[in-house]
Amino acid sequence: MNSRELVYRTLNFDSPARLPRHLWLLPWANITYPKQLKRIQQQFPDDITAAPMLLKTSLKTQGQQYKIGTYIDEWGCVFDNAQDGIIGEVKVPLIQTWQDLDKMREPIEALSVDVQQVNDFCNNTDKFVLSACYPRPFERLQFLRGTENVMMDLALERPEIFTVLDRLHQFNLKELEVWAQTDVDGLTFIDDWGAQRSLLISPDMWRRIFKPLYKDYIDLAKAFGKKTFMHSDGYIMDIIPDLIEIGLDALNSQVFCMGLDELSEQFKGKITFWGEIDRQHLLPNGSPAELAAAAEKFCHCFYQNGGAIAQLEFGPGAKPENVQAVFQAFDTFKTV
Repeated sequence: MNSRELVYRTLNFDSPARLPRHLWLLPWANITYPKQLKRIQQQFPDDITAAPMLLKTSLKTQGQQYKIGTYIDEWGCVFDNAQDGIIGEVKVPLIQTWQDLDKMREPIEALSVDVQQVNDFCNNTDKFVLSACYPRPFERLQFLRGTENVMMDLALERPEIFTVLDRLHQFNLKELEVWAQTDVDGLTFIDDWGAQRSLLISPDMWRRIFKPLYKDYIDLAKAFGKKTFMHSDGYIMDIIPDLIEIGLDALNSQVFCMGLDELSEQFKGKITFWGEIDRQHLLPNGSPAELAAAAEKFCHCFYQNGGAIAQLEFGPGAKPENVQAVFQAFDTFKTV
């Protein structure tokens, strides 16, 4: 059973031989712990990878995304980076007033995917391959307009915010369709929806405005026979039933923030939990024994003939010995 088969069996609840592995890396980890990271990757190689962003026309960006200084992304959003290895923040949004709407430009270069090169990449690996595009309608709104403005725009239902959101959504669909026509195994989209104890907006508003967007992404993926993966940080318990309802295959979320037992009771066997391990407290502050116990609990709470991916993020503050302990525990979990 190769890596690709492991992941498909996991997503289909078809008794994989072991949990598939997926180590998320911020450049910080490679900068801070290069030797330890290399050993971890050699001992616990990934079963999931992302296709490279192979484009015929380069994206119009400026600066380096993970370097101190200013980085301008493909949409023209300006990020101020204060630390190497971590993405910065947008301090001055592109659309400060609605008169600035003409400053918004879709990055059409992202649609120039070199399909043949992507297919060659997919066909030369036995790993499960995810797309290299990451639609993020809610986060992109914030990058373009500013978080405070977006919250007020949504609360007051200003028509201009829905104009921007529709433009984003239509572009996202075009980009996802381009990737769906390649040989990747799964399409991805992301949006951080949770604060520490609740959603950032009401569940009803989320269902009315944003749920249909994600349903469109999932329906498109299904039409091309692709699996769907979503990432969302924070407390998102209220919308997990909706994500299951619209057919999401795998969800990466902060399960320790929401409570493993409650999540298990409600959703075990209904969706694949694409990690993760607590990076707020355990990965930076816990002992290897505590991390091993956390990984074991994750497995017992979510594995049911599949439904659990051995994933964590190696980012700021995380200790390499804790990352090692987690993957060791994942690998020794008995799936049969």
